[in-house]
Amino acid sequence: MKTFLPKVDVNARKWHVIDADGAVLGRLAAQVADILRGKNKPVYTPHLDAGDFVIVINAEKVRVTGKKETAKEYMTYSGWKGGEKYTTVARLRARHPEMLIHRAVKGMIPKNRLGDRLLTKLKVFKGPKHPHTAQQPEPLKAAA
Repeated sequence: MKTFLPKVDVNARKWHVIDADGAVLGRLAAQVADILRGKNKPVYTPHLDAGDFVIVINAEKVRVTGKKETAKEYMTYSGWKGGEKYTTVARLRARHPEMLIHRAVKGMIPKNRLGDRLLTKLKVFKGPKHPHTAQQPEPLKAAA
C-alpha cells in the first residue's frame, strides 16, 4: 500500500466569513482553526496546508463564559528582567478585540512553520465591514 498524498490546489482555496456576534470564543476559535487547517475537507493531511481563508467580523462582540472577562489574563514578556505584563480579557477587548480571536486560534494550530503559514489566512476585523469583498467570501454560521 502506498500513502495517498493529495495535490493541494492553491487556486481552489475558498474564503469564508464568520460573524462572531454572540459566539463563544473557544468554540469559534476551534471552528476557525479547523477551517484554516483543512480538517473540514476530505483531502486533509496533517503536514500540508489544505485549508481555506477565514474572515471574522464583529470581533468585539464575541462572548466568554463564566468569570473569564475579569479573571482570565494574557501575559506578554519583553525579554527584559521584570518585563512581564498581564492583561485581562476586558482590557484586551477594549483596546484590540481582534487579538482575542487571534490568540485563541493561534493556540489551536501547530506551533511550527506550518502554523505560521496558516495564521496568515486568518483575517479578523472589529466591525461588520471587511475589505475582502472582491474574494466573494461565503457566509458561515459560527459555532454556538
